[in-house]
Amino acid sequence: MLNIFARASVSRVTDPIGAALVRAGLTPNAMTLIGTAGAFACALIFFPQGMLLVGTFTVWGFAMLDLLDGAMARAKGSTPFGAVLDATCDRLVDGALFAAIAWWAFVVEGNQRAAAAALICLVLAQVISYVKARAEASGLSAEGGLVERAERLIIALVGTGIQGFGVPYSVEVSQWLLAALSLVTLVQRVAAVSKGAREARS
Repeated sequence: MLNIFARASVSRVTDPIGAALVRAGLTPNAMTLIGTAGAFACALIFFPQGMLLVGTFTVWGFAMLDLLDGAMARAKGSTPFGAVLDATCDRLVDGALFAAIAWWAFVVEGNQRAAAAALICLVLAQVISYVKARAEASGLSAEGGLVERAERLIIALVGTGIQGFGVPYSVEVSQWLLAALSLVTLVQRVAAVSKGAREARS
């Protein structure tokens, strides 16, 4: 949803930065790999140790590089491999983040409800993205939905950040909220694919 409403505003800021990085010799794929490696490592290092604030801000910082690799791809020209690499790396970061939150909930906090919610979010995040990819491979569309990747990251990291500031149950509340919204999104995407398939047949 944020992709629809915020894309133009964000692009006005990131496109000049992306163009400058391309002129400096960086490539979009290199930026994708840097952001992925950083977010992946920070999620799996800091959250399982209970370092929620550090984990929140470092994962968020590296995840923001995803905005820059898109801007760099627009400046340099995107490639099919770059698009596949970007989508693959997004799934890796999503998986690492929710796995790390689940680990924290189980081992550090001893909150099985929050852990269960995080695992549900992990599964739904992967399936939501897969529905879109599989639909596009079949010549159909599954764009949009209530919660896409940007919203997932915001909700998850706001929860961990607030809990890191000492507000109890913030992670649990944010994870269950995200699980519910993700389920709605999954239904929306499957419905969009079903509608597109009917229209294609007719």
